[in-house]
Amino acid sequence: MDDQFTIYIEKMHKTHDNLMSELATIRAGRANPHVLDRITVDYYGTQTPIQQVGNISVPEARIIQIQPWDKSVMKEIEKAINMSDLGINPTNDGQVIRLVFPELTEERRKELTKDVKKKGEAAKVAIRNIRRDAMDLAKKLEKNAEITEDDLARQTKDIQELTDHMIEKIDQSVEAKNKELLTV
Repeated sequence: MDDQFTIYIEKMHKTHDNLMSELATIRAGRANPHVLDRITVDYYGTQTPIQQVGNISVPEARIIQIQPWDKSVMKEIEKAINMSDLGINPTNDGQVIRLVFPELTEERRKELTKDVKKKGEAAKVAIRNIRRDAMDLAKKLEKNAEITEDDLARQTKDIQELTDHMIEKIDQSVEAKNKELLTV
């Protein structure tokens, strides 16, 4: 594809990357440090990602442990976790903060799979919108005689192939996450 179309390629890849980071924050019964990715802590008046205020580890399958480098920020970390949509109450022993993840119920697993499918569908819609924009550009270039009819056909084919590939990647990612969620 031409340089004019690289922006659309990048947008499609960014859409997939965004979906992958969203899926990483959905917990599947096991503790995953990525669930903390969107949590920020008020650290001396600045909103700071939780990963930058302490060491995050997973000592057991269902426990995330946060060991702040500055013990004075422990209350702020607890507050940020409580305000997030994690639904987990942190325990603070003065040295570390632990997040114990309960086993997911069958009902909750099914809810999460529906959410994953919705996120996947939203990503596919975004990919299709990007395809439409790229196709519109190709048609405009052909109309203005900047590319030939053959070039238009080639660009259209390339754009469609990329779209099909990205939608297939999204479907695979959604399927893998749902499989992970439904595995007890």
